[in-house]
Amino acid sequence: MSSSIKAEISKIGALAALTQYPGSFVVTLVLLLSACSQQAPSETGTVDSSGVQIVTSTPASSEATCTFSEEPVLIIGDDEEDDNQWFSTILGMGRLSDGSVAVVDRTSAEVRIFDASGHHLRSIGQGGEGPGEFTIPYFLWVAAGDTLWVGDFYPWRYNVFTAQGQFVRRLGLEPMYINPSKAGGVLENGYTVNARSNFYTRTPDFDVPDTMIVEIHNPDGKLVGNLAWIPDRIYGKVSEASEFFWLHTLFGAGAKVDALGSTIVLAHESKPEVQVLDEESNLRMTIRWSEPNREVTRADVRAWREDYRERRSPSDWDQDDDAMISPERPVADVFPVISNIMIGRDGRIWIHRYDRPREDRGWLAFDADGKFACHMAQLPGDVWEFGADYVLLLYESELGAETVRMHSLTSPS
Repeated sequence: MSSSIKAEISKIGALAALTQYPGSFVVTLVLLLSACSQQAPSETGTVDSSGVQIVTSTPASSEATCTFSEEPVLIIGDDEEDDNQWFSTILGMGRLSDGSVAVVDRTSAEVRIFDASGHHLRSIGQGGEGPGEFTIPYFLWVAAGDTLWVGDFYPWRYNVFTAQGQFVRRLGLEPMYINPSKAGGVLENGYTVNARSNFYTRTPDFDVPDTMIVEIHNPDGKLVGNLAWIPDRIYGKVSEASEFFWLHTLFGAGAKVDALGSTIVLAHESKPEVQVLDEESNLRMTIRWSEPNREVTRADVRAWREDYRERRSPSDWDQDDDAMISPERPVADVFPVISNIMIGRDGRIWIHRYDRPREDRGWLAFDADGKFACHMAQLPGDVWEFGADYVLLLYESELGAETVRMHSLTSPS
């Protein structure tokens, strides 16, 4: 990374530290953009005075739809005769270039590799403190050349392996992270994007947001600089809760970050907007879209509380459950727009729309150039990875058994 880029990141971090941000979305890069551009974006896109492209769309006016296969094309974890198909808690997965799938299992403290038909090929790592061993393996990034980056804590660090299972190195972050990185990824140039939360300013009164601090680390794990400080959820306490139980504002919005290949995305759940950066941390594009009718009503709050009671077993109910549905818990005025954001391995940017009470709102996809690509219905599991023609899911049965499922993905012609 060039000295000029280091200087720019340092400048961005300094500006963020001086910003007053409660209740608003303040990625510093957004401030730099708005300071340079006074022109409202058109439906087709504009370029501001700093050369940043602004692309605006109205998904509601488009019928373009991406679809996924009703039945999975691959299931890993349903063969009762193979011990390698039994998972305790799956904490990461990713598809390699040859079609094989890597899965991180917590209790066995290993990464298991399965071929494209679901047969176990090999296992990587084990529990322990030595090179290539895990205390608690936690998520997986598939980097350039099918290199596997597997998080481990405490303290937070990465074990790096080849796809064939050879241990390459262990990488800690400087300054040290105690807890796992909250978001991010490894870029093609070997730099990593990591995020940590500053929650030390919390008060019981729900009046100060946490802050997500997004940082860039070089290939040796050393901090290059702060990329952005983004307001996160606002937490507090209510009288029904136990002493150490914090809960956030109902329907409150937080920060989102992802990084993959040569792309970094930053967003706040409260806005239909995504900042897109390149691997040199240059802001290159802002994606915006329309999202009408976001007001939270009393009926929404009532429905959420009723559904929460139905999800919880009466035998397990305790004072913290009382706090969750307490009238003392503040409620946001408007719903968030985003509940998750992911960069697909083909460069598309996927937005999981925030599910309002008793609604499954599904996904929006945008092409690498920021143009709206398609709507997609809610998927039957938690999404871990999008590809050009597949999606990897974590699926949990009614009995709590976890499996990996891959569905084929079809885009509009």
